[in-house]
Amino acid sequence: MAIQHIPPIQCLLTFEALARLRHAGRAADELCVTPSAVSHRIRQLESHLGVELFGRSDFTLTADGAAYLANVRTGLAALRQVPLRGVAQGATRLRVAITPTFCRQFVMPRLELFRNMYPDIELILQVSIPLLDVIAEKADLEVRFGTGGYTNLEHRLILAEDATPACSPSYLNEFGPYNGFDSEAEIAQARLIRSPLEPWSSWFSSCGITQPEPHLGAQFNDLGLVYDAAASGFGVALVRLQMGAAWLESGRLVRLSPRAVPSPHGHYICWQPGALERWECAAFADWLTQALA
Repeated sequence: MAIQHIPPIQCLLTFEALARLRHAGRAADELCVTPSAVSHRIRQLESHLGVELFGRSDFTLTADGAAYLANVRTGLAALRQVPLRGVAQGATRLRVAITPTFCRQFVMPRLELFRNMYPDIELILQVSIPLLDVIAEKADLEVRFGTGGYTNLEHRLILAEDATPACSPSYLNEFGPYNGFDSEAEIAQARLIRSPLEPWSSWFSSCGITQPEPHLGAQFNDLGLVYDAAASGFGVALVRLQMGAAWLESGRLVRLSPRAVPSPHGHYICWQPGALERWECAAFADWLTQALA
């Protein structure tokens, strides 16, 4: 049999464990993965073989599943008796378009966990532009940053955040102190860092201030650049509590108010109708949703 026709070993191990235990949670515990990973591996194996292995309600084996289980157990037993040589398996390629700061702050630190759970997914990350939803190449999944309501795509909200004003310690020492940064007088004296990604109107409204979005001052179209600019003393920025956690926890930025307000924008994972029928797309979407929960 050609190498590319041999199912991935982790799928075979998952199939054997689930057939033996007949419980996704116990199989997941034995394999040190999540129950959703068990489900995705079984879907991957069934897709690879072109047959159903389990009755969907109670993990009863189908006739095809029972016949295949005997072969799998024989093969696994044989593999246990010889040194493991790490035969390379064919990878499933998955393209994900993703906004840059979200990727750096939330995905890259967790990427090893994803690789360990799904070693047969060759993940390709490419940049998408927030709000504009522009990508360089066609992608299987997109992480979009905006207001949602994407009529041309199926989508799921994966991260909604509150934002609060913050600045660098040096800026605060030079131009502070501030008493909550919620009065027109305090705001008028500050240099506000602007970004269409995090409009000041949400903060103004929460403070009962009726003034338009500022039209002067430094402006950036990436939230990471906004936070770096504030940390460099450019002025005061609206900082998202989770996305900006690294800047706040390190002390590069300090909050000017104990309050935070909901941002009008959130992060959504989006896909073309039918894309989640592919096991690798469903695996990444579920993994990312759970990682941010």
